[in-house]
Amino acid sequence: MAQSLELLLIQFLMPDNDARRQAEDQIKRLAKDPQVVPALVHHLRTAKTPNVRQLAAVLLRKKITGHWGKLSPQLRQLVKQSLIESITMEHSPPVRRASANVVSIIAKYAVPAGEWPDLLPFLFQCSQSPQEDHREVALILFSSLTETIGNSFQPYFTDLQSLLLKCLQDETSNRVRVAALKAVGSFLEFTHDEVEVIKFREFIPSILNVSRQCIASGDEDVAVIAFEIFDELIESPAPLLGESVKAIVQFSLEVCSSPNLEANTRHQAIQIISWLAKYKSISLKKYKLVAPILQIMCPLLAESTNRDEDDDLAPDRAAAEVIDTMALNLSKQVFPPVFEFASLSSQSANPKFREAAVTSLGVISEGCLELMKNKLEPILHIVLAALRDPEQMVRGAASFALGQFAEHLQPEIVSHYESVLPSILNALEDVSDEVKEKSYYALAAFCENMGEEILPFLDPLMGKLVGALQSSTRNLQETCMSAIGSVASAAEQAFIPYAEKVLELMQIFMVLTNDEDLRSRARATELVGIVAMSVGRARMEPILPPFIEAAISGFGLEFSELREYTHGFFSNVAELLDDGFTQYLPHVVPLAFSSCNLDDGSAVDIDDSEEDENVNAFGGVSSDDEAHDEPRVRNISVRTGVLDEKAAATQALGLFALHTKSSYAPYLEETFKILVRHSTYFHEDVRLQAIIALKYILMVAHAVFQGHNVSAKYHPFPLFDYIAHHSLFMMCGQILIILLVQTSYGLYYHHFVKYVDFFLVLLDLAIVWAKKVDKNQVKVNN
Repeated sequence: MAQSLELLLIQFLMPDNDARRQAEDQIKRLAKDPQVVPALVHHLRTAKTPNVRQLAAVLLRKKITGHWGKLSPQLRQLVKQSLIESITMEHSPPVRRASANVVSIIAKYAVPAGEWPDLLPFLFQCSQSPQEDHREVALILFSSLTETIGNSFQPYFTDLQSLLLKCLQDETSNRVRVAALKAVGSFLEFTHDEVEVIKFREFIPSILNVSRQCIASGDEDVAVIAFEIFDELIESPAPLLGESVKAIVQFSLEVCSSPNLEANTRHQAIQIISWLAKYKSISLKKYKLVAPILQIMCPLLAESTNRDEDDDLAPDRAAAEVIDTMALNLSKQVFPPVFEFASLSSQSANPKFREAAVTSLGVISEGCLELMKNKLEPILHIVLAALRDPEQMVRGAASFALGQFAEHLQPEIVSHYESVLPSILNALEDVSDEVKEKSYYALAAFCENMGEEILPFLDPLMGKLVGALQSSTRNLQETCMSAIGSVASAAEQAFIPYAEKVLELMQIFMVLTNDEDLRSRARATELVGIVAMSVGRARMEPILPPFIEAAISGFGLEFSELREYTHGFFSNVAELLDDGFTQYLPHVVPLAFSSCNLDDGSAVDIDDSEEDENVNAFGGVSSDDEAHDEPRVRNISVRTGVLDEKAAATQALGLFALHTKSSYAPYLEETFKILVRHSTYFHEDVRLQAIIALKYILMVAHAVFQGHNVSAKYHPFPLFDYIAHHSLFMMCGQILIILLVQTSYGLYYHHFVKYVDFFLVLLDLAIVWAKKVDKNQVKVNN
C-alpha cells in the first residue's frame, strides 16, 4: 500500500482537477483499511517534499480515530514514536503543526488509558528546549490538548502556569511568545476553578506586551487572541482584574482609536470596553476610567465608515453600543461628559460631529433617563435644531434621537409636544427618504403616549400620513402605518373621521401576496386591529368579516412576521367583540395552536476546521464523511421571528379565553398544556405571555366549573382531572417554583407583578376547588 499511496499523495497535489479527483477517490478507498495508518506514518517521515508530508499528517489525523482500536500495540507505539520524531526533527513548521494535531487526537484515547505516560513529561521538556521550533510546537500541543485531555493537566497546573508565563516573556522568540499567548487562551477557556483562574491575573502585563508587539508587527489576528482572553477574565465572577483594568482599558482604547487597524481588531477592542462596562462597571468607576473611555468613544461616533462594509464592525456603531451599556450601568458618571460632548459638537462645522452630538444623546436616553428628564429643555434645543440641519445625516440622527426620547423619557417628553410635534411634522416632508422613515418612527413613538394633546395636530398629521401611504416606497409605508397606529391609539374616538380612508387603504395591503410585500401586509393587519380598538365595536363589527378573512388567508403565505402580527390583530378583535368573537374561535384557535407548536429553529454552528490554515487546500480528503472527530459548537442561533410569533400566539390564546369565557371550554385542555410548557420556555417574552395567559385560562376554567353551563362534552373536567390526579395544591407549589425560577432570569418589576397576580388567581381556584368539588363526581381519566 505504501508505494501506491505515495503516488496518490503526489497526484492529489497536482494542479490538474481530474487527476486530483481520481487521487481523492483512490485515497478514500485505501483509507478504509487500517494499514493506511502505518503507510501514512511512513510518508510523514520519509516523503521528500513538505507538502506530501503535511498531507500525510492531515489524512492521518482524519483516519486515526476510526483505526486506532484495530492497531496492534507495536503499531501504536510506532505511530506515537514517529509523531514525536516529526515534532522534534521536522524542519517544516506546517508539517510540525499537522503532526501535533495528530498527537492531540491520539492523546484523547491513549493518555486516559495510561498508554502514553511519557507524553506530558516530553512536552514539558520540549517547551524548555533551547531550540525555538521545539518550544513553539510544545506550546501548540498544550493548546490543542486542552480540548482532548484537559483534565490530565490538573496535577501539573501550577507548573504549567509558570511555564506559560515564562514563555510569554521569552526574550528570543516572537513565535514562542505568540504560541504561549494562544496556549493561555486555551487553558483559560478550559479552566473553571476560581483559585486557578485567579492566578492568570499576573499574566495580564505579559499578555499586553505580546499583543502590542503583534499590533506593531502587523499580526493583528494574534493580538485579537488577547481580547478573547480578556473576555474570559472579565466575564468571570472572580476578582481577576484589580488595577490591571487600567492597563486593559488603555490598550483597548489605543487599538480602537487607531484607524489604520483592521475593522475586526478595533471592534474586539471596543467590545472589551463594553464587557467591562457591563460586568466590571464598579471597577471603571473606582479607577476613574469612565471619562477617558468617553473621550475616545464619543468622537468615534463621528468616524466616517464605508457603508458597504459590515455595519456590525463599524466603529461608530460599536462605540454607540459601548456608550449605551455604560449609560445603563454608570448613568451618573456618563451623562455629564456626554452632554458636554453633545453641546460642543452640535456647534461643529463638521457634520459628522453634529450627527454624533444628537446620536450620543439618543443612545444614553434609556440609561440616563432620570438625569435627562431634568435637562430636557437644553437637550431638546440641541436635537430640534439638528432636525433643521442642512445635512441629511444630522437630520436623520435627530429624528432617531427624538424617537428614543419618546420611548424612554416618558411622561415628561410629552409635555413638550407643542415644540416637538410641529418639528416632526416638518421632518415628514424631508427630501430624504431615510430622514422621513426615522421621522415616522419618532412620530409613532411620541404619539403612543399622548392623549387629547394630539387633537389640535390630528388633521395635519393624518393629511400627511394618508398621503404618504398612497405615494411612498414600501419601507416608508410600513413606518407610516406604525405612526398611524400610534395616532389612532392616542386620538381614540376622534380618529373616527379618518378611519374609513385608512381601512380602505389597508384592504389593499391585506391582499398582497408577493414576498417583498408581506412585511407591509403584516403592518397593515396590525393597523386594522389598532384602528378597530379606537373607533369601537359598533362601527367595526359590521365591516370586520372581510378583514378577518384576509387575515386568516395570510397564514398560507409562510411568513412568520405576518403570522405574528395577525395573532395581535385577532387579540385586538377579541377584546373589541368580547363574546361576539366566539364565532371565530374554530378558525383562529387552531392557528394559534399551530404557531405555539412551531419548531423555534434552534441551531448550532459547527466548527470542524481544526487544521492549520495552510492545509485548507487539501479539500474533500481532509473533511470526508468518514472523519470521526468531535465537532466544536461555535455558536447557537434561534429563529427570532418564530420566537416572536410564539409570544404573540401565546398572548392571543389567553385573550381569546378571557373575552369568550365559557365558549372557550372546548379549547381549555390543549391550551393549558401549551401554556404550562411555555411557562418554562427559554425566552422571557414567551414565558411572560404564558403566565399572563395561564391566569386568564384558570379564571375561565373557574367560571365554567362554577356555572356548569356547558355541555358534558366540553366540560373542563379533563383539566380538573389533571389537577385532581396530581393534587391541586401540589400543582400550586410546582407553579410557584416555576415563578420563583423565572425571577432568577432578572425580570423587570412589572413582569414579576404579573407572575404574582397569576399565582393569586391560582390559589383562589385551589381554594374553591377544595371547598366545593364533590370528588365522588369527578371521573379521573387515566
